[in-house]
Amino acid sequence: MATSSDSHSAGTQAHGGAPHSDVFPPFDTNHFSSQLLWLALTFGALYLLMSRVALPRIAGILENRQDTISGDLDYSVTLQKQAEEAGALCQDMIAGARARAQALAEETHIRLAHEAVEQRKTLEQDLHERLAAAEARISEAKARAMHNVEEIAAEAATAIVQQLTGKTPDASSIASAISTVKIA
Repeated sequence: MATSSDSHSAGTQAHGGAPHSDVFPPFDTNHFSSQLLWLALTFGALYLLMSRVALPRIAGILENRQDTISGDLDYSVTLQKQAEEAGALCQDMIAGARARAQALAEETHIRLAHEAVEQRKTLEQDLHERLAAAEARISEAKARAMHNVEEIAAEAATAIVQQLTGKTPDASSIASAISTVKIA
């Protein structure tokens, strides 16, 4: 049967029969030199791996990325200059088109004003001719009416005198009486 001291000693031994210490294995000074050796070998291997393989690839990627960004920026500056030149050209074209449209509108306005003056003159002349013809017709109608009035006045005067006196008056005396009274 095992005693308590046996059980305690059995618990302090490692599986290989080596005594077990209460120190955390990486901090155990017995293994410190081998750990430094492995640290140096691992660090050297990682340093070589990083310096020869990983870092050149990363540097290449960064350089390509920087070249791509620089190229894109240069291209965008070129496109921006082209866009500004195209905008300036477009503004010039718009200004020229506005000037031509203004000139055309002014020319059309002047031409239409001249045409309107010519049409007005033509219409005025036509109206004057029509007015002269109408005045001539009115004068002719007035003359006929006056002649008819004289005849009607002569007939009315004859009828009145005949009614009042019972005698038929002389046509020459009635004509002389009518000619002394002018109807305007």
